[in-house]
Amino acid sequence: MSIGFWIATYLAILLFWLWVVRWGGAERLEGSAITDWFDWLSSRLHADGIKVIGWLAIGLASAWFVAGLFVPSARFWW
Repeated sequence: MSIGFWIATYLAILLFWLWVVRWGGAERLEGSAITDWFDWLSSRLHADGIKVIGWLAIGLASAWFVAGLFVPSARFWW
Protein backbone atom coordinates (compact mmCIF):
# COMPACT_ATOMS: atom_id res chain seq x y z
CA MET A 1 0.00 0.00 0.00
CA SER A 2 1.38 3.42 -0.88
CA ILE A 3 2.11 5.89 1.90
CA GLY A 4 -0.42 8.36 0.46
CA PHE A 5 -3.20 5.79 0.63
CA TRP A 6 -2.02 4.79 4.12
CA ILE A 7 -2.33 8.40 5.32
CA ALA A 8 -5.71 8.92 3.62
CA THR A 9 -7.11 5.74 5.16
CA TYR A 10 -5.89 6.73 8.61
CA LEU A 11 -7.41 10.21 8.29
CA ALA A 12 -10.78 8.78 7.25
CA ILE A 13 -10.80 6.39 10.21
CA LEU A 14 -9.64 9.13 12.57
CA LEU A 15 -12.36 11.52 11.42
CA PHE A 16 -15.05 8.88 11.89
CA TRP A 17 -13.96 8.06 15.44
CA LEU A 18 -13.50 11.74 16.32
CA TRP A 19 -17.07 12.31 15.15
CA VAL A 20 -18.16 9.50 17.47
CA VAL A 21 -16.28 10.68 20.56
CA ARG A 22 -16.24 14.46 20.17
CA TRP A 23 -18.98 15.68 17.84
CA GLY A 24 -22.11 13.85 18.98
CA GLY A 25 -21.77 10.66 16.99
CA ALA A 26 -22.07 8.44 20.07
CA GLU A 27 -25.46 9.89 20.89
CA ARG A 28 -26.63 9.31 17.32
CA LEU A 29 -25.34 5.74 17.32
CA GLU A 30 -26.80 4.93 20.72
CA GLY A 31 -29.65 2.46 20.58
CA SER A 32 -30.69 0.64 17.45
CA ALA A 33 -27.96 1.96 15.14
CA ILE A 34 -25.16 0.42 17.22
CA THR A 35 -26.74 -3.04 17.24
CA ASP A 36 -25.35 -3.81 13.81
CA TRP A 37 -21.79 -3.42 15.10
CA PHE A 38 -21.99 -4.62 18.68
CA ASP A 39 -25.10 -6.80 18.86
CA TRP A 40 -23.92 -8.65 21.97
CA LEU A 41 -23.39 -5.35 23.83
CA SER A 42 -26.24 -3.26 22.47
CA SER A 43 -28.57 -3.61 25.44
CA ARG A 44 -25.89 -2.34 27.84
CA LEU A 45 -24.00 0.03 25.54
CA HIS A 46 -24.79 3.71 25.99
CA ALA A 47 -23.15 6.85 24.62
CA ASP A 48 -20.36 6.75 27.20
CA GLY A 49 -19.52 3.14 26.35
CA ILE A 50 -19.46 3.95 22.67
CA LYS A 51 -17.07 6.82 23.39
CA VAL A 52 -14.73 4.47 25.28
CA ILE A 53 -14.71 2.12 22.30
CA GLY A 54 -13.98 5.13 20.10
CA TRP A 55 -11.01 6.27 22.18
CA LEU A 56 -9.62 2.73 22.17
CA ALA A 57 -10.03 2.57 18.39
CA ILE A 58 -8.25 5.92 17.97
CA GLY A 59 -5.37 4.71 20.13
CA LEU A 60 -4.99 1.42 18.28
CA ALA A 61 -5.34 3.03 14.85
CA SER A 62 -2.77 5.69 15.74
CA ALA A 63 -0.25 3.14 16.96
CA TRP A 64 -0.78 1.08 13.82
CA PHE A 65 -0.47 4.18 11.65
CA VAL A 66 2.86 5.15 13.19
CA ALA A 67 4.11 1.59 12.83
CA GLY A 68 3.04 1.60 9.18
CA LEU A 69 4.97 4.79 8.53
CA PHE A 70 8.24 3.13 9.50
CA VAL A 71 7.53 -0.52 8.67
CA PRO A 72 5.97 -0.80 5.18
CA SER A 73 5.00 -4.44 5.74
CA ALA A 74 2.58 -3.24 8.44
CA ARG A 75 0.55 -1.41 5.79
CA PHE A 76 -1.91 -4.14 4.97
CA TRP A 77 -5.64 -3.66 4.65
CA TRP A 78 -7.43 -4.70 7.79
